[in-house]
Amino acid sequence: MNYYIIAGEASGDLHGANLIKALHKQDAKATIRCWGGDKMEAAGASLVRHYRNLAFMGFVEVIKHLGTILKNIEFCKSDILEFKPDVLVLIDYPGFNMRIAEWAKKNGIRVVYYISPQVWAWKENRVHKLKRDVDKMLVILPFEKSFYSKWNYNVTYVGHPLVEVIRNEKENIPIHKISDKPIIAILPGSREQEIKLKLPIMLKMVQYFPQYCFVVAQAPSQPDSLYNEIIGNLPVVLIKNDTYNLLKQAEAALVTSGTATLETALFAVPQVVCYKGNPISFWLAKKLVKVKYISLVNLIMDKLVVTELIQNDLNETNLKTALNRMLNDADYKKALKQDYEALWHSLGNKQASLIAATEIIDIMHG
Repeated sequence: MNYYIIAGEASGDLHGANLIKALHKQDAKATIRCWGGDKMEAAGASLVRHYRNLAFMGFVEVIKHLGTILKNIEFCKSDILEFKPDVLVLIDYPGFNMRIAEWAKKNGIRVVYYISPQVWAWKENRVHKLKRDVDKMLVILPFEKSFYSKWNYNVTYVGHPLVEVIRNEKENIPIHKISDKPIIAILPGSREQEIKLKLPIMLKMVQYFPQYCFVVAQAPSQPDSLYNEIIGNLPVVLIKNDTYNLLKQAEAALVTSGTATLETALFAVPQVVCYKGNPISFWLAKKLVKVKYISLVNLIMDKLVVTELIQNDLNETNLKTALNRMLNDADYKKALKQDYEALWHSLGNKQASLIAATEIIDIMHG
């Protein structure tokens, strides 16, 4: 069978890679073409476009790059028609993928959406488009099935793919020591613009906690020079393709909002979730977004489990206070440990990638 898979950022590349491995296990003759990253390519797909050229964050940034985005959409359509897939699999990345889904449906191409757009956060009326254009929706967050049921949309909960990935990492992959000092991890995101905005603020913590080794996780899609210009002469370690090994050793973490917040929680690392965006984009988002929290941890638990510092609240003083609390407040750490254990329980033990692959193959035989 021919599979065409589209992911537009680092987390989609990770989940797409595990999905591709699961598809190959169940379909020995699978031919897979993708938009994604190095992990999806290494898993056995032919890479058409790398996500480093696709990830634009925020309303203003999207408008600035609208010409590039529209060209990519048109190229994608022509590439899909030439490839003639038996199924089109879309992974998150809604601004791009929902347009492709609408077009694909009109052209008689089966569409599976794996990892739902966050329509529960804003623009709930987009559910109507998803019902119209998507043949099968596979969701990974426990509350999404009940959310869609309110709209009479029957979706399939496959479990969260990070659970199986991180369980395997914890149980089977040995730790490679990074430093003799206790470690504070810095995960500043994968997009250039968010790294430039947040990493300088995160690095201000180095001066206040000299007894710790600060380790920055470099996004595989970004060059060393981006980080080195920001780090300068600070006593900071920069690592690449070793984030999970880092999280297994970290005492605490400063984490950009996104999938990394859930990864950090599943490794049981106390964290501060950091978000700062373009002021206009943030203002617009506040008008539109309906959720109480920005981190997946707090959204899934439906309460404030981890500290969120957003926009102007992400500053040197607040970050220092939050980090000091994580490192030195025993009661806080005890409560956080219990919440993290409850988070594991809520996500369950499903083999998400395998279940998703089975659902995708089944739709072609249905």
